[in-house]
Amino acid sequence: MRSLVWILVLALLIVPSLGAQTSQQGSGKDLAWAFPVPDRVQPAEENPGPRHVPGSSKTYTPVQIDDLFNPPDWLPEEHGPLPSIIAHGVPGMAQACGSCHLMSGLGHPESANLAGLNAKYIMREMADFKSGARRDAARMNQISGAVPDEGSRIAAQWFAELKPKPWVKVVEADTVPKTYVNKTRMRLPLPSGGTEPIGNRIIEVPEDPARATSRDPHSGFIAYVPRGSVARGEALVKTGGSGKSIQCAICHGDSLAGLGELPRIIGVSPLYIARQLYGFQMGTRNGSLDVLMKGVVAHLSDDDIMAISAYLASRNPQ
Repeated sequence: MRSLVWILVLALLIVPSLGAQTSQQGSGKDLAWAFPVPDRVQPAEENPGPRHVPGSSKTYTPVQIDDLFNPPDWLPEEHGPLPSIIAHGVPGMAQACGSCHLMSGLGHPESANLAGLNAKYIMREMADFKSGARRDAARMNQISGAVPDEGSRIAAQWFAELKPKPWVKVVEADTVPKTYVNKTRMRLPLPSGGTEPIGNRIIEVPEDPARATSRDPHSGFIAYVPRGSVARGEALVKTGGSGKSIQCAICHGDSLAGLGELPRIIGVSPLYIARQLYGFQMGTRNGSLDVLMKGVVAHLSDDDIMAISAYLASRNPQ
């Protein structure tokens, strides 16, 4: 009962926090595309029965799939024995790491892609979440406070040893599917179909919504971006934009796959990249490494952030 009360209280705190982010971040513009908030009215679930995913002999019900303390492990043969922190979290206090980041570490647009990141970097970020230097009211501030340091170390090492792989396909487009945001903050195409102008947004949706919402570690995402975004982002990343910023390779390495403790920034969700860049600008990221990024992003516009995010997402992480 205490766990249920805590979840209800946390939910009441999360919605206003996320709502404020979508309207206040970045020049007062609506950034709901980057900071999705669940729609109040949700379409009826299309498949309420047991689910399967290609390549797996397992079956899970929707209730089992949505159990954040016991998320599905569809393909256990693809990894070694799961540490308890990955499979179950801290029961009643912190959700299993694998529920959001998946057993592959690749995650969803509303979470981080941790596959192959430096273990020291992951541990540093967990410490920043725990201290409040990095803010994420929706999940990680509460989770990090409940995870002991040894649990953070085990999780960091697990994800560091996983292989990154292509997970997001970036497509330049004028129109995108009409979408809604489900209860877990994933944007999905409306079951009724239809399209709309992309506008000044990045719209990221699953390649296969049923597989993605089932936490299938083999089912990735499509990110629709405005035309010209990738080329413009490439110029900003490689040159710094004529004094607006600096070359990303200076800190993240020539391949942008990470340098020392600094993370890989290619081949991850463009929505995640955008949120971090806004976080450096707006003060939700204030860790010891984050201060180095504040000057780098200080003069980036919303359009710059969108273009950089699109380009970095389009690069092969391998």
